[in-house]
Amino acid sequence: MVSSIFENPTLTWDDRPAPVEDGDLSAQYQAMLKQQDLEWVARHHLIQLLGSGNQGVVFLSSRQGADGFCFPVAVKVFSPKRYPDRRAYEDATLHMGRVAMRVAQIQQDNLLSVQNWVEQNGIRCMVMEWVEGHDLRYLTSPHSLDLLRTEVSEERWQYLNEVVLTAGSEQNRLKAGIALAVIRDCMSALSALHRADIVHGDLKPANIMLKRTGDAKLIDLGSAFHTEDLPAHRTWTPAYAAPEVHRGETASRQSDLVSLGYVLVELLAGQPPFVGLCSNEELLAAKRVLPDRLPQLLPAELSQNDTLMSFCRRLIAPDPQDRFASAEDADLGEGGAASIQRQLVKMDLASEYANEIRLWLQDLA
Repeated sequence: MVSSIFENPTLTWDDRPAPVEDGDLSAQYQAMLKQQDLEWVARHHLIQLLGSGNQGVVFLSSRQGADGFCFPVAVKVFSPKRYPDRRAYEDATLHMGRVAMRVAQIQQDNLLSVQNWVEQNGIRCMVMEWVEGHDLRYLTSPHSLDLLRTEVSEERWQYLNEVVLTAGSEQNRLKAGIALAVIRDCMSALSALHRADIVHGDLKPANIMLKRTGDAKLIDLGSAFHTEDLPAHRTWTPAYAAPEVHRGETASRQSDLVSLGYVLVELLAGQPPFVGLCSNEELLAAKRVLPDRLPQLLPAELSQNDTLMSFCRRLIAPDPQDRFASAEDADLGEGGAASIQRQLVKMDLASEYANEIRLWLQDLA
């Protein structure tokens, strides 16, 4: 049995056995143990561009260590282009860095892990875990379904269409159980964020990834903010923004819920609920009446499910007071996502959703 000083609370530093190393390395070892600060260079090799947007670009990077050690990470490089001057860029990234530090302290499997926040020549970068998989924007694209059709047998294709996803009017439509499994993972991530008083602020299909393990991961925290440290300038995606954001109000935890509700409606309907709408006035008007449009948007077998319809309407309610009180309530509370999945079990429509997602992504590989 191997023992260590951490397993024996009565053992002090002075009780440690003398090191067996000889020469200069022994002295270096002893000197290192006495230091309170350790410092070394972290080298990253940028491999592939993963995405770009208003805030900057994200690269797949190889983080280099000693003795040939390396592992993949994602590095987001924040662009100064949209800021009027250096001061505005530094103020904005200061807020982002504070949020990144808080997120880095959260350990939740469905939330992107932040590993570091660094500065080089004035440019800020966020180092994050690399998520192996695909985002929902790609997975709901007709192209991904066409590709899937060429990769699987006829029997597997029929199964996928019955259990996982099928073609919708404009994009792929996820089956209710799969869509709810994804949304529940996102709610778990939101619960962790909200407990830390952080609002994600930009929930949309492109910011939700499905890992090859079968789990969903909430990514892109560039628009996130702490409720007591509001940034001077905020960014969001209009089609998925809450009605109160269109009215000029500050986004809240309930704003994240309604954005997630819009994603759910899109996954179930096989089409974005606000396609073709661009102006603030058009989007706000459409979001006010979306709960009444659900029977026309969703397939008949879903619109006839009163429990599911009630759940969707509470998520996308125009008034924040009519929504679920929290992400945890939306998941586990009365009328929440968990109760709908229990209903699917009783109807023999349940499945091992994480495993189905894992095999689906494996088929796309």
